[in-house]
Amino acid sequence: MIKYHPSKQLMQKHVAGELPVGLSVAIAAHIELCGACKLELDALESKQAEAAFTNSGSYSEEAAESSTEEDLAFEAMMNDITQLDMSSEMVPRVPQMFDYQDKSVQLPRAIAALKLGSFINAGKVSRARFELDEGPLRSSLLHIKPGGEIPEHTHTGFELTLLLDGSFEDESGSYVPGDFIMLDGRHNHTPKTEEGCLCFTLVDSALHFNKGLSKLLNPIGNLIY
Repeated sequence: MIKYHPSKQLMQKHVAGELPVGLSVAIAAHIELCGACKLELDALESKQAEAAFTNSGSYSEEAAESSTEEDLAFEAMMNDITQLDMSSEMVPRVPQMFDYQDKSVQLPRAIAALKLGSFINAGKVSRARFELDEGPLRSSLLHIKPGGEIPEHTHTGFELTLLLDGSFEDESGSYVPGDFIMLDGRHNHTPKTEEGCLCFTLVDSALHFNKGLSKLLNPIGNLIY
C-alpha cells in the first residue's frame, strides 16, 4: 500500500501549473499509480475550474461593453474552429515499457513521454538522466540491482524519489511502487534493496556522503548528482 504522497501544497501548485517540469512529471506519475491522489487531483481541478469560470464570467460582462475589432475577430475564429467536423475515432494508447532485470515494466505516461539519455553504471547502481533543461534540477531514471545500496548521504538541496518498480528501504522504513519520497538536508539515509528497484529521481544539488570511503565521492558530487 502506498504510504507516501505529495503534499497538498505541491498538488495545488501542480494543478495551477506552477511547478518545474521534473517535479510536475513526478506528481503526474504518482497520480497515475495512486487512486487516492487521483481523487484529490480531480477535486482540486474542479475547484480551480469553478473559480476560473466564475472570474471569467464577471470579466466577460465588462469586456462585452468595450469589445474591439480584435475581440470580434478572435470570437469569429473560435466559432469557425468549433464548427469543424471532429473525428470520433479512438486511438488506443500503446503502453511504454522499460526493460530491466530481465523483465519489462510499464512506465507512467508522464515519464514515458520524456527523452532519456544513456545509462552510467557504478557497481550495482545505474542512472540515466532525462533530457530536460531545468537549470540545476536533474531528473533521472535510477536502477539499483538486487542487493545494491547507495552509501549513507544527506542532501545539499532536496531529493525526490518516486518508486516505480521493486522495493527498497532505508532508516525511515520500506517503500513500495508509487511511494513519493521527498528528503532534504535534515535527512540522512542509506537506500538499499534486496530485490532491486527502479525509480524516478529529481535532485537540485549534489548528494553529500557521510561515512567511510564514500566521502571520497564528495569532491565530485556536483558531477554525479
